[in-house]
This record gives sequence, structure tokens and C-alpha cells, in this order.
Amino acid sequence: MTSFATARLIEERTREVQRLDKVLQDAGIKLSSVASRVLGVSGRAMLDALCSGTHDPEILADLAKGRLRGKLPALREALEGRFSGHHALIVSQLLAHVDFLDESIETLSGQVDVVIAPFAEKVALLDTIPGVDKRTAELLLAEIGPDMSQFPTHRHLASWAGMCPGQNESAGKRRSGKTRQGSKWLRSGLIEAAKGASRTKNSYYSAHYHRIKGRRGHAKATVAVGHSILVAAYYILQRGVPHQDLGDDYFHRRQAANAERYKKRLIAQLERLGHQVILEPLPEAA
Repeated sequence: MTSFATARLIEERTREVQRLDKVLQDAGIKLSSVASRVLGVSGRAMLDALCSGTHDPEILADLAKGRLRGKLPALREALEGRFSGHHALIVSQLLAHVDFLDESIETLSGQVDVVIAPFAEKVALLDTIPGVDKRTAELLLAEIGPDMSQFPTHRHLASWAGMCPGQNESAGKRRSGKTRQGSKWLRSGLIEAAKGASRTKNSYYSAHYHRIKGRRGHAKATVAVGHSILVAAYYILQRGVPHQDLGDDYFHRRQAANAERYKKRLIAQLERLGHQVILEPLPEAA
């Protein structure tokens, strides 16, 4: 139950951060378009300064730390807004609530650490999946359990979790592509992990996301990556091995392998019909 309580608090914190960004957007502050984490060390310093009455973009941008300092021109432009006293009051309240939630999450997380201690090795293995941090790994373990023998295949797990989209079309009949209803906490954790994994450079998950996004959109691509993360978790827990990324060229390699198998199959069919097949590459286009 402690893990579920933590998940609820994290979900509430996510909503508060979304409300915070909405208020900032209303004030013309586009911080989220430049900083990946609005409430990171740099972002929090800028928001505290804004609430204290500092509105000069030059001064605010100069509070940036680390890599964000490489984006100073964009930061100055993003911080050029119309932040009023009304905005300062709302943002201050939202920040105070986020701080309270952070403290509550930290307290409950300490209790989770005690409960999850016997499964620390499995948590560490799940933590090797791109996009999955320690807390998400704990959530995955709490939801699906440490023993994968209860699921005959990874498809059974995906179906049980509600992360297995149906076919859109079969025998000329269109069907629903919606996923089945599963645990909202597990789905939420997988979706958040998928968002992080899809931004991991040179990874299978990033390639998988962009491959589907172009055809079916962001939402379906994110669910697809979440499904892949769940499949990876299944085999990691089943085999007791860390994650091994397939690489961002996986789909190109698979396509090439399929093309080679298809070519061999066609050659075999022609040979069975009594033909000798000699392959010659087409001349390159001038």
C-alpha cells in the first residue's frame, strides 16, 4: 500500500507541475520550452526570483546552472513575459504545495526502501532500462510482482497490464485499437518511463517512438514504447539479467534481414520451377 500512496503523491505532484507551467504560459514565461525540468535547480531559482519581484530577463537567465548556461539567449527570450503580482501569488502557492508533496514522497519512499529491500537486486536490474528510474522500478515490481512464471509469455503480461493494443484491421474489418483497462498506476508509470526512454539518444526506444509517431501520432507511439519497456521488464525479471539495448539501427537491420530472407525465398521458388537464378545488381543511377 505504501507504494500506491507514493504513486498517488507523485501523480498529484505531476498535476501541480502542469498547473504551474500553465500559469507561467499565461504570464508569457516560456521556461519549459528551454529547460527540460522547470523545477530543476536553475528553474526553481528563477521562479523564486520571479515571485520575489525580479522580472529582468538578464538577471533571471543568469541564475542558470550547468548545461543550461549554454542556452542563455533562449532563456532571456523565454523569460520576457508579463509576470504580475497575481501570477506571483499563484506560483508561490503551487511551489509550496510541490515542496510539501516532495517531503511527503521522500518520507514514504523511505518506508518503501525498507519494504522493497529483499528485492533490491531486481529493482537494480529494472533500473537499467532507459527511462526507468529507481522509483519506477519499484512501482513495476510492486504491480507485476517479481515472479514472471505467473505469465506464460510476455504477451500475457502485456494483456493483463492493459498495454497491448488490439489490431486496427483484420480480414477487412476495422477493430478498436484501444488498449484494455489495466492498473492505472502501472500504466502511468510506463507512460512516464516511455517519455524518458523516447528521448534517450541512440536507443531502440527512441527509434521505436519516432518510427510510430510519424504514422500514428505521439500518444500511440508513447504507449508502444511503454509496451516495449514492459516486455523488457518481463525478460529482465525472468532471466535475471540487466537491460541490453537493441540499438537505434535495430529496425534498419531487421528490414535488411527480412529483405535477404525474402530474396532467398524467391530464388528457391524459381529453382523449384526449374530455373537457374543469377543475380546481378542494377546499375547505379547517373
